[in-house]
Amino acid sequence: MVLGLSLPAFTLVHVVISLIAIVAGLIVMFGMLGSKSAPGLTAIFLLFTILTSVTGFLFPFKELLPSHMVGILSLVLLAIACIALYVMKLSGVWRPIYVVTALVSLYLNVFVLITQSFLKIPALAALAPAVPPAPPSGPVFAVAQGVALIFFVVVIIGTWRRFRPMAFA
Repeated sequence: MVLGLSLPAFTLVHVVISLIAIVAGLIVMFGMLGSKSAPGLTAIFLLFTILTSVTGFLFPFKELLPSHMVGILSLVLLAIACIALYVMKLSGVWRPIYVVTALVSLYLNVFVLITQSFLKIPALAALAPAVPPAPPSGPVFAVAQGVALIFFVVVIIGTWRRFRPMAFA
């Protein structure tokens, strides 16, 4: 039981939170490429991405795992992104700091989504077998993660150059 929910029910809640964060983040990211700010959707993206990491720590565990390190890194990046956006109002150097920290946090969520997809979806698991506690491996998994990484590097660079919102309220 986690927060009064069975482990499968809590896992479902965690997955739904994660998917909301990713979808909102992708919409925000593409808006940022066009220098469009979406304050409400950005707040949803940041909140649900924070909730994704926080709920990830509520699963039972005996030792610190790589997933916990990703969660810690994500929370640090999200704290910086929130400071850059809500405290510093994207002024000066805080605009690119926000772009990088917010979008790297989104990438980490997508990284985990891909990893979990290869662990939980039988067709993908057959393409990249994993021997617990090791993550999936093999060329198909590496290509999927590589494509995601290259996509995010290109988008982050493009967003760094193009995101100049008139105002973010």
